[in-house]
Amino acid sequence: MGAAFGWGLFAASSLLLGGLLVLRVRIGDRLLGLIMAFGAGVLISAVAYELVEEAFTTSRGAGLALGLPAGALVFFIGDEIIDRMGGSGRKSMDGKQEAGTALAIVLGIVLDGIPESAVIGLTLVQGGSVGAALLVAVFLSNFPEAIAATAGLRTAGWRTRDVLALWLGVMLVSALASLAGYGLFDDASPNTIAFVLSFAAGAILTMLADTMMPEAFARGGKLVGLATTLGFGLAFAISTLE
Repeated sequence: MGAAFGWGLFAASSLLLGGLLVLRVRIGDRLLGLIMAFGAGVLISAVAYELVEEAFTTSRGAGLALGLPAGALVFFIGDEIIDRMGGSGRKSMDGKQEAGTALAIVLGIVLDGIPESAVIGLTLVQGGSVGAALLVAVFLSNFPEAIAATAGLRTAGWRTRDVLALWLGVMLVSALASLAGYGLFDDASPNTIAFVLSFAAGAILTMLADTMMPEAFARGGKLVGLATTLGFGLAFAISTLE
């Protein structure tokens, strides 16, 4: 169980690293967009080869068929609620967080990260070791999200200590989500495992299409297609080495 907590904490540590980086270095919009696109490509590959394929291999029953749309719907509803609370600008670099509430912003960031973190613990249940491609995917995708959100939070007037406290708190929640993914499903049936894996896949894909990829294209332009493909290819190569 300690490994699940530790790997979850490690994957989320890029949130803090991204926050610290942008507090000290000015990162251009175009570069950030390309980084986000690369992270999106890595996550897409992880969804395909670490989650959906694994769910199909684990159980070809109703778990996979129900989990994918359920994850997408739950994320969609949760994201809509958080947007109405004022958390829609949580990943913006332009200070749009000023129009929202701190609670909504925090809840939105946690919502984005929980499915990824929970599956890290679940992969330990499945294979006894964490999926390298998934771990890399979560780590890399967190990095540009933290950069964008931190820049926006600073523009909106957040103090440095408050921003860092936010990322430390989200890191802890992510580690606990990974621990829960390991502890709650240690003795679960194949159908349940397949459902959880595909549920996370649906939630992550919805998050990518709703927030990360549009933001990447808005900042990086047409080059984001190349960056996304590069990220996808790298993650696939890593998954073949496992």
